[in-house]
Amino acid sequence: MNRNDIIKRLTEIFQDVFDDDSIEINENTTSADIEDWDSIEHITLINSVEKEFKIRFKMKEVSGMKNVGEMISIILERSK
Repeated sequence: MNRNDIIKRLTEIFQDVFDDDSIEINENTTSADIEDWDSIEHITLINSVEKEFKIRFKMKEVSGMKNVGEMISIILERSK
């Protein structure tokens, strides 16, 4: 699995969680880039990502993520 594979899977998750098929994410995407991304949707998003990739984020990772690229790095690290 590489960064491009992960971003494709994450794009589908983002589209599903935010119910918007037009969402296209990249490594620099932040909550400011997606209109409905609030704290409640963030929890739903994290839960969906954890299920998809069969990982668990640590609380400090969840609160410290600045963008999708950081999420991808954590997913890659955990999937080794």
